[in-house]
This record gives sequence, structure tokens and C-alpha cells, in this order.
Amino acid sequence: MSEECTHNCSSCHADCPSKNSPRDMTEKLNPYSSVKKVIGIVSGKGGVGKSLVTSMLACEFNRKGSHTAVLDADITGPSIPKAFGITEHAMGNDKGILPVTTKSGIELMSINLLLQNETDPVIWRGPVLAGTVKQFWKDVIWNNIDYLFVDMPPGTGDVPLTVFQSMPLDGIVIVTSPQDLVAMIVTKAVNMANMMEIPILGIVENMSWFECSECGKRHYPFGKSKLEETARKYGLDILARLPINPENADACDHGKIEDIKSGDIASAAAIIESKLQ
Repeated sequence: MSEECTHNCSSCHADCPSKNSPRDMTEKLNPYSSVKKVIGIVSGKGGVGKSLVTSMLACEFNRKGSHTAVLDADITGPSIPKAFGITEHAMGNDKGILPVTTKSGIELMSINLLLQNETDPVIWRGPVLAGTVKQFWKDVIWNNIDYLFVDMPPGTGDVPLTVFQSMPLDGIVIVTSPQDLVAMIVTKAVNMANMMEIPILGIVENMSWFECSECGKRHYPFGKSKLEETARKYGLDILARLPINPENADACDHGKIEDIKSGDIASAAAIIESKLQ
């Protein structure tokens, strides 16, 4: 180490070997944990149904016989416990934090499982949010998990960066919707993943269309999708196109997401599973 080193690589002018070599920032799991595959669910902006896709993928893989879990990294906007109807608090022991288990056996960890009231706001700055996400990875006792799905907050800020750097992601799924604006935001998510050298498993487009109960025709409230153009540009697979479905929204509102089955999500899960073999 140079005598000029300030221990802050971003501002230091010393030419240290440690500065020129990439540093592994991956956090170690709790010694009592076991996680085989980690999949991040990301979006460039909020409101596209990222948590819905996360929950449905976790349920689908669970139905297929895998032991799944969801780490809710959206600390300021957690919605995973409500989708699964979980109101109890997470507990802990001298070995770590114990996730809450849903009725079908999916393990969950979310800030809402630690707050006194689920409506209490989390008014924290970026470093504290990022530190909490790290704790959910390294301090929680994940019990023999085949697939851990990480529901990330939208954008490319502190928390997504923390997840990309501190967890050994096997790949990410990008969730989008048909608007032109979102297509531009998807490009940001793709570029971030490429910069961080994280594999992109594919794209799920939510709210693509709805089927009229009277005429039976499909309608496209956001206009026809241009997803093929974006996917072709970056060589990405379109995993699924999900319709606007009031049943899905109602299931999330009433904590019954595990009761919802989707052929589109089943197809997406099959593609993801084949890519991770």
C-alpha cells in the first residue's frame, strides 16, 4: 500500500494494486443458510408490477417442487407480505433472523415483517437502506433454498447497486410495460446489468392487454408493444406478456397470490429454469 493512500479509492491519487484490481464485494451468507440460485427482479421505474411478477414466479417454482424464498429489497415500498397475506412478525435467535413462511412453504423476509405496524413509513437515507438489504442476505437464516427471488426497488440507485454488488446473482428478470417511456427505462436497466456483468434472463411485459368480457377481443390500453424491438436490439428473450387481470390485483389485495395460476408465468419459469441449469 502506498504511503499516499487515503483509504478512499474514489478520491485517492495513489497508485495502489488494490485500486487497480477489482474487489469482491459479495457478502457471505449466514453460516446456517443455504441458497443455491439467486434471481433479481428489476424494473427501471415503479408501477409496472415488479412485485407481482416476483411473487408469481416464486409461487410457480414452488409448485414445481423447488423450495423458494423472496427477499423484499424494496425497503421503502414493501408489498410482498401483503400479497401473501402475512401479518406476523419475523423472529430471531442467537444464530440469526428467521424468515416468515407462507402457507405453501415459501420463505419471506421484508422490512414490514420487522416494523410494529405495516403502514409505518421507512424514512431512511440510502446507506441505511443498503445496509438493511445486506442484513436480509447475510443475517437471515435461509433454509435450504433452491431459488431466492430478490424483489428490488425501481431504478438504478443505491439499493439495486447494493444487490448487484453484495449478492451472487445468477441472473435478473426485467419487468416492463408497453409504454414508449418504459422502453427507454428498460434500456437503463439493461445497461446497468451489462456494466455489472449480471446475466439477463429475459423480460416480462406486464399490463400488455386486456380481454373484453363482452366482445372477447383483446384491447391494448397503452398501445401496441414495441418490446420485440428492444429485445432484438439487446438479444434478450421475452419470457412472458401478462394481461391486465383484475383477479391478480384482487389476490394481492387479499393476500391470496398463492392461489393464482398463470400459464404465461409457468412458461417464463420453464425458460428461466432451463437457463440456470
